[in-house]
Amino acid sequence: MMNFRATAATAALLYFTAFGASTASADGEVNVYTYRETKLIQPLFDAFTKDTGIKVNVVSASSGLEQRMKAEGANSPADVLLTVDLGRLDDAVQAGVTQPIKSVVLDEIVPAQYRDPDGQWAGISMRARVIYASKDRVKQDKITYEELADPKWKGKICIRSGQHIYNNGLFAAYVAKHGEAKAEEWLKGVKANLAQKPSGGDREAARDVAAGKCDIGIGNTYYWALMMNNDPEKKPWAEATKVILPTFEGGGTHVNLSGVLLAKHAPNKANGVKLIEWLAGEKAQQIYADSNYEYPIRAGVAVNPTIAGYGKLTADPMPIAKIVANRKAASTLVDKVGFDN
Repeated sequence: MMNFRATAATAALLYFTAFGASTASADGEVNVYTYRETKLIQPLFDAFTKDTGIKVNVVSASSGLEQRMKAEGANSPADVLLTVDLGRLDDAVQAGVTQPIKSVVLDEIVPAQYRDPDGQWAGISMRARVIYASKDRVKQDKITYEELADPKWKGKICIRSGQHIYNNGLFAAYVAKHGEAKAEEWLKGVKANLAQKPSGGDREAARDVAAGKCDIGIGNTYYWALMMNNDPEKKPWAEATKVILPTFEGGGTHVNLSGVLLAKHAPNKANGVKLIEWLAGEKAQQIYADSNYEYPIRAGVAVNPTIAGYGKLTADPMPIAKIVANRKAASTLVDKVGFDN
């Protein structure tokens, strides 16, 4: 099995190394491009190969995979693209490098709100955008996303760039819920409450809460679990904070997707569909839950105990496709209000 981690600049050089110069089609193989680090999903691919006998060839990159697939055109070896955000799903569709996933199995397992209406993508697991709150300074255990603009939080919020895909998804959901005018006012309010210029990542938000620079940080559910269980150096950041599952007023918690797409020119299309369907199966869903600390997309699969400790997730019912449709508007508003300045 061949595994690579690359930047956008170097990813384009990996084609011949990863899949061979002659052909990308091979019986008993499937070629996967992924935005997730290979080590995080290797258990999934190993289990898939054990169950099916199909070898998984992997190229992992931090950015640029849909552009790479577009440049490769009909010669692309990619069969399946795995993403870690709804923004990446949308980028791939907009690049024209996907084809509809025709699978009764997937349609029966993945709820309609987590599938593209045109069949171009489907969610495989979920993560929520939540609050890392100081155990010492934040007494409340409930909060709404709308409340983040309340002046009571002035100088108390830490967050990464408003243009980052994780925040873009949350902000796009806000636009979809309340419209652009109210979303603009909300973003102005959140900006006024920031303790510092948006920077770093989700882990750094927890770090800064632990250091007393802010009282609440915005982050994804799995980062807190990774710090608590897998990273002794950062464990104190998690220990100083508690996770609150926010909700929209009258709604639920904003969730994003790890998703899957079938490549437009997939040379091993049948094996690609097999992998996609297998990822929605009970075994794969449990691996996602326990290895990556994400919420299973499949009903009836147990949530990891650390994630379950946050409380019961009531996901907002808004279709992900509606959030995707408001990504550009959210990005424009972030610049308009000078959120990152």
